[in-house]
Amino acid sequence: MSAPPRRQACQFDIRMDEVTQAVENLNKEWSQVVTQLEVCVAAIESCGKMGKGAAEENSLPRLNGSAQDSLQLLNALQCRLDLLVEQLPTFEEVKSGQATLGSWKEKYQKLRVSLRNANLQAKSNIRKAAQAERGLLLGGGEESTLRRQILQTKAGMTSAAGSITESLRRSRQLMVQEVERSANTLSTFDESTSLLRKAEGEYQGHRSLLMRTRGLLSTMQRQDVLDRIILTMGFLIFSLAVLYVVSRRVGLLALQRRLSGAIRSGSVSAEDVAAEARHGPAPAPANPLAVPLVYDEL
Repeated sequence: MSAPPRRQACQFDIRMDEVTQAVENLNKEWSQVVTQLEVCVAAIESCGKMGKGAAEENSLPRLNGSAQDSLQLLNALQCRLDLLVEQLPTFEEVKSGQATLGSWKEKYQKLRVSLRNANLQAKSNIRKAAQAERGLLLGGGEESTLRRQILQTKAGMTSAAGSITESLRRSRQLMVQEVERSANTLSTFDESTSLLRKAEGEYQGHRSLLMRTRGLLSTMQRQDVLDRIILTMGFLIFSLAVLYVVSRRVGLLALQRRLSGAIRSGSVSAEDVAAEARHGPAPAPANPLAVPLVYDEL
């Protein structure tokens, strides 16, 4: 039953050790950032003392930017320490952490004041250096002439560097435009490739459909030829049947007319026609001259 509280105590001790270690790490980081800021403040304070007013004035914003970054980092470290102090395991450590936090705040204010004073000193030094340089330029000695020549050379070099920078900027702009144009061309090529692949797939589908359609058309053509042949043969057979029926009907009509005419003329009687219809026609005589003539009785 005592295992869970012991485990919780171990976890609590581990967490307290982590908080203590984090406070120690903050102390080390604070010392490093303070050292860097003091170096920056000293560099700012010494600006203008080397006799290079313009160059040192140009480096002053960079040094101030680095110093401001260090001040912001120190402020963040103070906030982190303020959060960790309340989590320390013992009351003595909490008091020590609060004292450390107070000293940090005092140091932070002193560093801000020293940075402001260093900037004022740097501006004063740069102003004095500029005045001294102006006096040397306006003087009539050999040193003034040499100074002017140096400044003219620097001005020429600066203008040449500016023109080179401008040409490099234009070249860079042209290269950026060419890269963008190449990227657009590549994207157009990719789109065209995808469209061609889609067209190829559709063509393959239409090709198979056309092949099936061609097969169906060939089958329909063969069936059409076969249907025409069948219809022609049927029409011919029908025509022959009609001709046969017509010829038979015409023959019968002619025979009927002949019989009617013979009956009317009296050469053949109706009984002979009926007997001929029952037994077939009588055989013709071998010699037609030997057939006795039959005379109707008056």
